[in-house]
Amino acid sequence: MNRVRALNLLACAKLNLYLDITGRRDDGYHLLETVMQSVSFADVVTVAVCPGGGITLTCSREDIPTDRRNTAYRAAELFMQYSGMTGRVLLDIEKHIPSGAGMGGGSADAAAALRGLNNVFGEPLSEQQLLDIAVQVGADVPFCLVGGTKLCRGIGEKMSDLPAAKGIFVVVKPDFSCPTGEAYRKYDSSPVAPHGGLERFRAALPDNYAPEMYNVFQELYADERIESICRRFMELGARGAMLTGSGSAVFGVFDDAHTAAAAQKEFSGSVLCSAVGEGVCL
Repeated sequence: MNRVRALNLLACAKLNLYLDITGRRDDGYHLLETVMQSVSFADVVTVAVCPGGGITLTCSREDIPTDRRNTAYRAAELFMQYSGMTGRVLLDIEKHIPSGAGMGGGSADAAAALRGLNNVFGEPLSEQQLLDIAVQVGADVPFCLVGGTKLCRGIGEKMSDLPAAKGIFVVVKPDFSCPTGEAYRKYDSSPVAPHGGLERFRAALPDNYAPEMYNVFQELYADERIESICRRFMELGARGAMLTGSGSAVFGVFDDAHTAAAAQKEFSGSVLCSAVGEGVCL
């Protein structure tokens, strides 16, 4: 290899339109029933390969680790190991998706690293091989690699297609975070019975799903700060409003862009986005 090969990718955030915990595996991982939707709000990940060896990761945010603690770094390591490719991997992440929000920002970056490296090297790995690596990196990485609208079971790796959810989403990240590990520990100390509303939600897709949305963590937290955002979204014309993932980001579903844009102005730092059919966009 005697030249740099580079690729810019959009690593799309996700929203959980439905999220329930149905059990726990012997290894401690929780079993999920969740419907995830890729949205048009993304980090920008640049993947480059040049002569040499090793991995260098840079990020626009100083609080994001740039070593093996970063999921994109781990994804790149595993890709190079499994593919047998050689070269120095350069990753740069321009962060837009907030951390501690439940929007899959780290998982999206890891998925972009996998997709980008496979593209730069001429696709030495099959889609299934990429998915096998993705699940080793993190539970949400397989979905973020594929994207679209998926029903995800198991720890998130068992995916099936669903009709794309219609509507415009307004997402607000409050001034506090909900670390995923702490969220699941809270669930383990105070389990919530399975909701059992998945089939009603699926039947309501693609148009009328908003009233059937559910998030077990929102019920578990019973946090007035979250509930007040949801109420305000509804007052502003949302068809439904809910926490995504383990939080703390909250989103409202709107029928039209005008109403959504008006609602967005009510929340400082909020974003307006729509459903997209891919997790990583080249």
